[in-house]
Amino acid sequence: MGKSVIVIGASAGGTDALIRLISQLPGNLPASVFVVLHMAADASAEPLLRGINQAGALPCSRAKADEIFKQSHVYLAPSDHHLLVKKRTLLVTKGARENRSRPGIDPLFRSAAVAHGSRVIGVLLTGNLSDGTAGMLAIKRCGGVCVVQDPEDAAYPDMPRAALDNVAVDHSVPLAGMGALLSQLVAQRPGKAIAIPEDVAIEARIAERVLSDLGSVDALGDQVPFNCPNCGGVLWQIEVGKFLRFRCHTGHAYTGDTLLAEQSSRIEETLWVALRMFEERKNLLNAMSDPRSRKFVKSAASRAKESDVHIQRIRAMLISSEKSTGKTSTSR
Repeated sequence: MGKSVIVIGASAGGTDALIRLISQLPGNLPASVFVVLHMAADASAEPLLRGINQAGALPCSRAKADEIFKQSHVYLAPSDHHLLVKKRTLLVTKGARENRSRPGIDPLFRSAAVAHGSRVIGVLLTGNLSDGTAGMLAIKRCGGVCVVQDPEDAAYPDMPRAALDNVAVDHSVPLAGMGALLSQLVAQRPGKAIAIPEDVAIEARIAERVLSDLGSVDALGDQVPFNCPNCGGVLWQIEVGKFLRFRCHTGHAYTGDTLLAEQSSRIEETLWVALRMFEERKNLLNAMSDPRSRKFVKSAASRAKESDVHIQRIRAMLISSEKSTGKTSTSR
């Protein structure tokens, strides 16, 4: 039997890329295809589902918990749920976010690598930051094949480029030629089965919520002196080769760049709250500085000016952050 499991991950620009890729695959493809597209928790997967079913020969459906999967079929991760692959069935879970995402690409890739080893083909398409790289490493270490979209061909090249920088990727091709390549790879005999690395197996079990304790994560790396921005728990640093990741004992996981992005987002939220509070304080002090007020306070005017100094400093920090990230200025 050939390589019978294809796992595909995409983020920004992924809807169009996934439809284009899956439309290239034959209706009798002797493999099961599993897809994660990053989407907001309240987003609908309907446009992608409809696009795949209209454009291609392979039927596509939303993955369901405990469903027995079959060949020549595409299974799409539902919004706000991780999709995990077992030997014959699917798991659809509300586990902790990985790389700020649920569904996450890494949990899908890792689960397939543990369950199906050398029979797995991992495919990483367009997207920002580096979700998917750790999953590709897991696939490679379990004997599978790694395929990425040529970064020059991707609408957002960060994800495929991160994989190329950190994984011994087998193929990097433009989207237009990827369908034919996958058909060829599926027909090839899988490599020799190899033992699943223990750290990959542990992380796969964490995603299933079977494990979520200090001892499990402690076996993966070393504690570092900063906290998970999602839950406030301690983080462990995990290194595979030169690729750096972080994980907390409740299940949240980050690559270095996604952790930095999440920290920056939390700092910005804190600055907006501080700005609002200082503005309210300034308004109250200005009201109290009016001699006609029954609550007149002689020092209120000078204290209002001090608050305005803090307001201007916080605004400057927010403007600087918007310029560095390419955001447009917004009011809150």
